[in-house]
Amino acid sequence: MLRLSGRAWNCVSKKKFAGSKGLDPRKSYKISAACLAATCASVGPAAAQEAAKPDQLPPVVVEATQAPAPKKKSAAKKKPAPTTTAVATPDTAPAQPTQSSSGGPLGNPNPGGVVGYLATQTSTATKTDTPLIDIPQSITVVTKEQAKDQGSRDLRQALTYVPGVVVGQGEGHRDAPTIRGVSSTSSFFVDGVRDDVEYFRDLYNIERVEVLKGANAMIFGRGGGGGVINRVTKKAEGERLYEATTTYGSFDTKRVELDGGQAITNDFAFRILGMYEDSGSYRDFTELERYGINPKIAFRPDEDTVVHLAYEYYNHDGTVDRGIPGDSQTGKPVDVDLSTYFGNPDVSFTYFNSHVATAIVEHKFDNGIKLKNHTQYGSYEKYYQNITPTSTVSISDQVNLGAYGNLTERESIFNQTDLTAKVDMGGGIRHTLLAGTEFGYQDTTNQRSPSSSVGTPTVCTVTLPTTTCSFPFNQPKGPVLHTELALAGVYVQDQIEMSRYFEVIGGIRFDHFDVDFTNKTSGQQLDRVDNVWSPRVGAVFKPLDYLSFYVSYSKSFLPSTGDQFANLSSGVTGTANLQPEEFLNREIGFKWDVTPRLFFTGALFMLDRENSFVTTGTGQVGQLGKTRTQGGELALTGYLTDDWEVVAGYGYQIAEVLVGTSSSQIEGNEVPLVPHHTFSLWNKYHFLPDWAAGVGVISRTAMFAGTNNSITLPGFARVDAALFWDINENIEAQLNVENVFDTEYYATAHNNNNITPGSPQAYYLTLTTRY
Repeated sequence: MLRLSGRAWNCVSKKKFAGSKGLDPRKSYKISAACLAATCASVGPAAAQEAAKPDQLPPVVVEATQAPAPKKKSAAKKKPAPTTTAVATPDTAPAQPTQSSSGGPLGNPNPGGVVGYLATQTSTATKTDTPLIDIPQSITVVTKEQAKDQGSRDLRQALTYVPGVVVGQGEGHRDAPTIRGVSSTSSFFVDGVRDDVEYFRDLYNIERVEVLKGANAMIFGRGGGGGVINRVTKKAEGERLYEATTTYGSFDTKRVELDGGQAITNDFAFRILGMYEDSGSYRDFTELERYGINPKIAFRPDEDTVVHLAYEYYNHDGTVDRGIPGDSQTGKPVDVDLSTYFGNPDVSFTYFNSHVATAIVEHKFDNGIKLKNHTQYGSYEKYYQNITPTSTVSISDQVNLGAYGNLTERESIFNQTDLTAKVDMGGGIRHTLLAGTEFGYQDTTNQRSPSSSVGTPTVCTVTLPTTTCSFPFNQPKGPVLHTELALAGVYVQDQIEMSRYFEVIGGIRFDHFDVDFTNKTSGQQLDRVDNVWSPRVGAVFKPLDYLSFYVSYSKSFLPSTGDQFANLSSGVTGTANLQPEEFLNREIGFKWDVTPRLFFTGALFMLDRENSFVTTGTGQVGQLGKTRTQGGELALTGYLTDDWEVVAGYGYQIAEVLVGTSSSQIEGNEVPLVPHHTFSLWNKYHFLPDWAAGVGVISRTAMFAGTNNSITLPGFARVDAALFWDINENIEAQLNVENVFDTEYYATAHNNNNITPGSPQAYYLTLTTRY
């Protein structure tokens, strides 16, 4: 441990961390004996009538599975796949299977068509329920089953096996993934609504995580240049469920999750989700405490309307861990014990709490048009402070240390209204139309307390496991910065089925982005208004019902305020006069249902980031910076056999600076946290009726930690494993082993000075009980 002595630096009192061609031949169908007998009986008496009207056949009621569940060796304790009911007649296209009301009277408990690790449709990419095979853009879905089997408790862990995504350090207090060479702290959404505050996101109330890669402001508005991450929450659908999950494991990990709910009447249901965790870490002196509660209700005021109401309180307290510095002599992380803490953990902490209320109203009109209105209000408070390395380790084995604190308070309200309609033009041409609006208001207050050392800057040696340094600091209060953002967006989209073989999607969005900034300390006021058009177009060719090839072009933008509205408040000359940054994504790919339960995809892409900020020698700011990320991805998800489930992904990326933005990020440098090759593979195999085993591999090549490319994080391969036991119909046990072979590696970084080592071998035992 590198510890600082002397005057305590603590700005805030530290808490306890506390096509109509009939049925799809690739799907399996079950026809009940009674239905078959009734159908056959109707043929004789109706023969003459049928001869007179040859194109009117009696409807046939069938039960079909969207993605058939695998057969098990014993049916005693395995749950059947969710079944669906559809009616098919020769005059209309076969309906996409939808869940029957048996799963719950107030909606579809499986809207993504999920079976195990495989999802077959989503609304994230289009705002309409669309099969993944028909979406002309890369998207990865991490289902709750996959997250549970891999032992993922938060978003960082859930993204580990997603190809082409690197989870950044986030300075030890926030999610910060890099997708296609673009790092962001705000490209997060919950049920399609923006969630842009900086914090670590838990999965206790999440049904699945959907990662849409490539720019798509047409759907999501500003930001998300490399892609967006949308968390789909669990809903009160009326399904009876009472479940408790406890986890205990290495580094004093202790966690409990509760999930309970049911229908009270056919028109009213509730659900309550909760979580508490108190855990340590493989890093010295590092701990966290977090908890959340999320009650929900759903009711149906009339047969065509459903209302969902929810409230969530979430709290996270923990140590801010900025990792270890790089070594300027070796160009790699400094060679110390991977658990070594640099700084002072006693005054390096963060707390975050949020109150979020949500109301969703869905209504279906008699003419088939669907209306959805989604309102979300959030109140957030976040504080963090840390003492951290501010340099790499020098030739004399010394490293500089610095400190600061940051307080953010934000209130946000968003309202989205979507109208969707399906129109059959005849001749095989069908339209799925979308028109919508989004309005939002965000009020943010930020105050940063920078450190101010007295006398010589603090320098500590790293030659000893424990080092004490004099660290005298003043605590000047930084200016209080206030930002008000008003936004309005309107968008239209048309998904056109031109024929059985060809589909086109096109859309455009207009955003009005109005920011007012006030420095309440100095009285300075700035404002910036941007009006931006964001197009998107794609085409899908389907030579077979289960194979598609696509091409797409999409665009996004980021206002000069930045992800967190900080650029106008930074005091850099000229920032308020800059145009938004632009992100252009061009992509081709394929999607293939190898079987109804195995999905294989591939893509080639090129993403350009333009209008990046460039600071000149006179301190002025211009816009000349440009980076380009190009590469490809492959992904395989689903069942190889009835007993063998798999998730695999490979990514190849090169992200380069085409026009430099600073003296450290010069032309020809590579964008940090973008390894050229990433590979992941997770297998789950049922070797006995009640037993299964999982084995996973995560591998990537070397990548740079910072923009100047002076420190390299070596490549690595990590092996994980799991064992699953269905004790009985109501109790399941699960053992996860992370890093089976205890490989030493470096997981991620924030820059050259802050590098996070990966976890050593760790064990986690989970017990789930259902009533």
